Amino acid sequence: MVQQLLRQLLPERKVNTSAALALLGGSVAALVLWKWLGKKMIQKKMEEARRTRDEGMKKMAKAVQQFREQVPSVQTDAILSLPLLELTGRLQEGSLSPRTVLYTYLEKALEVTQQTNCLRHFIPECEEQLQEIQRHKEKGLLYGIPVSIKDHIGHKGHLATCGLVQCLGTLMEEDSVLVKVLKRQGAIPFAMTNVPQSLFSYDCSNPIFGQTLNPLNHQKSPGGSSGGEGALIAGGGSILGIGSDIGGSIRLPSSFCGLCGLKPTAERLSLSGVTGPINGILAVPCALGPMARDVDSLALCMKALLCQEMFQLDPSVPPIPFNEEVYSSSTPLRVGYYDTDGYFPLPPCMRRAVKETRCALQAAGHQLVPFSPPRIPYVMTELFFKTFFADGGRAWLDVFTGDIVDPGLKPQVNSCKMPRLVKKLLALLLKPLFPRLAAYLSALAGMRSVKEMWNHHHQIQVYRSQFITRWKELQLDVVLCPVLGPAFTTGYPGKLLTAISSTMLYNVLNFPAGVVPVSTVTEADEEELKLYQGCCDDPWDRTLKQAVSGAVGLPVAVQCVALPWQEELCLRFMKEVETLSRDKRVA
Repeated sequence: MVQQLLRQLLPERKVNTSAALALLGGSVAALVLWKWLGKKMIQKKMEEARRTRDEGMKKMAKAVQQFREQVPSVQTDAILSLPLLELTGRLQEGSLSPRTVLYTYLEKALEVTQQTNCLRHFIPECEEQLQEIQRHKEKGLLYGIPVSIKDHIGHKGHLATCGLVQCLGTLMEEDSVLVKVLKRQGAIPFAMTNVPQSLFSYDCSNPIFGQTLNPLNHQKSPGGSSGGEGALIAGGGSILGIGSDIGGSIRLPSSFCGLCGLKPTAERLSLSGVTGPINGILAVPCALGPMARDVDSLALCMKALLCQEMFQLDPSVPPIPFNEEVYSSSTPLRVGYYDTDGYFPLPPCMRRAVKETRCALQAAGHQLVPFSPPRIPYVMTELFFKTFFADGGRAWLDVFTGDIVDPGLKPQVNSCKMPRLVKKLLALLLKPLFPRLAAYLSALAGMRSVKEMWNHHHQIQVYRSQFITRWKELQLDVVLCPVLGPAFTTGYPGKLLTAISSTMLYNVLNFPAGVVPVSTVTEADEEELKLYQGCCDDPWDRTLKQAVSGAVGLPVAVQCVALPWQEELCLRFMKEVETLSRDKRVA
């Protein structure tokens, strides 16, 4: 049959079929060998990266052991239990030394990462920074505080991998502006934390360093993409961390792990020196922000970062210092609220959290006003997803060249690989049965012209204006709303990329938004979950029910939102919610 085919293809020439078959066979064999060698090279690079990480862990464990031998009387539990504000006070007055605090947290971080695989690498230069801060004439606001940073926030001499093999060969030549400012304020960056491959996931797994687990329940995900930060802080191995957020990547790990996290207005903190697998996406901007155990820690971090040092190092950052007066205010607030966005209804426990928080705020003297965010299905598909898949996903697919795709990303990768015509045809066929999936597939088809992209950017601006107009008509100060949770079982985030509508909205709007844990999942919540049908009773709704089941005792959070550049007001509202929820638990 092959000989006949060759004769048909080359009818005018005499074909040495044996030679042609040999050439064909040799070509196939060469291709197979080339692919095999490519995979071997990828495996070698990944093994080398893991070996480097493990050697760094051993060196740090040895340094901790030496410290323990030199200072055997350290009260580890007492130090680890101190809130950040109290710890900074003790360090400033000198009753605790930065060295003692650093090695206490290094020891705890080693323990937490053994259980959860949350660290990508220790920063051995932390010992040099320890010496450096003692030479400073003035003690900064974060003097002696060990700080963990997300994988892609640049630190001189270290990788910013984004969980990708292609990023394993390039060391950062200098610190990012944010790391420079942290050091200037006396902080000690000591660890870089794990992330999902390409950062485009709210799980936390990549083929190089593996899956990070939730320290509260090892069957559950810590969230993502700042999942390593979430796991390390929730496990007690860090008191303050810096994450990034472009769709919920600070707020979702905070929700899943029971932490406080703030996504500021994107330009409030410098992004200089922060890398990403795809750069130049400006319509929905990325933001850096703090993650910690309480709201006061977030406020202190923002106060420390919003200083002249940052404004001078990066003049594109508006020189707006932290407004302590707004954060400390006790004036009653006018609070808009909603418990569902009409696109992806959340589990009963998350809606309960909003209702209970609303009642507590009302009882405390705040004014509560119903608020409905407009057209969330449109925002999710037409504005958010079309921003990232404007080219049909080709740029994102390119980052996996010469790499192994993490299993959690395969559903998205396979969807992007489909030809544009197939995506559009499937969207048309599925629309009557599965409208959300149909709209998602249509968005993945991307845009076909520069004019269409300009119009898309304009539509985002129009939506922001309409949202702000509605906000002002109701004379709102802030908004209380749900956040996705409780923690998903590992592997499920990749099946439900579209479930992030609760957080995604405020990336499109570029509003400051934070998460505060207010409760835990109860047996009653678990029973009510059995009746959950979502909005369509479709496969996505059923998958969500499976993802969050078995979460009794895990954290339940709410989301707090303010208008752009009003981070202090957002934090003040978060503090109020935190205080009321703690008072309720004590009562």
